[in-house]
Amino acid sequence: MFNSLSGEITYKDEERIFLSSGAIEWEIFVSRSSSDDLPEEGQNTKVFVYLYHRDDQVRLYGFSQSLERDVFLDLLKVEGVGPRQALRILSGVEVSRFIEALEGEDLELLSTIPGVGKKTAQKIMLKLKGKLQVSTPAGISLEEDIVNALVGMGFDRRGAKSAVGAAARGLRDSELNAEELERELFKNALSQLSGGSQAPAGAAETGSSRASEPRAGGAS
Repeated sequence: MFNSLSGEITYKDEERIFLSSGAIEWEIFVSRSSSDDLPEEGQNTKVFVYLYHRDDQVRLYGFSQSLERDVFLDLLKVEGVGPRQALRILSGVEVSRFIEALEGEDLELLSTIPGVGKKTAQKIMLKLKGKLQVSTPAGISLEEDIVNALVGMGFDRRGAKSAVGAAARGLRDSELNAEELERELFKNALSQLSGGSQAPAGAAETGSSRASEPRAGGAS
């Protein structure tokens, strides 16, 4: 029924946002990751949504990226996992890390996600391993790919997204090819994040290694 909603964020916390679109202000429940991804109050944005409807309840769930919504819908197929628990799971782990753990049969990591536990982790593994109906990684933008890499190195998602955005604006008029642009974006964003505070252990080595390698799937 709905794919996405666009409008101005009028309120935001770690669990929900209010989005003003036309004459309607929507209450949308989100994961902490999506809350971090979405802009601050007073700014316009696009939110991918899912309408959950039961006789006694109607709720609108929102996601900053379609990939997270795909995983959310797959989690609803697991016996005993409802929308609130699915959102709690996505608040406790990055989507890309969740997929890696599932496909790598990392039951230990799945069990440590808030809202899961060993029994639910086993159900998720049995139901979804090799069956996730998610978008292909090729659909992830260059900036989002770099943000995910920085988050994987231990940086806060909101800070990583801000740093990558600032770096992208600074390189907007450059004539770099795709591989050179990725290297400069990563290097500049990492420099911003490391300049204001101590970088996570190993960040410099990881960043250096990444900057020397092409993006997964090859640059075009």
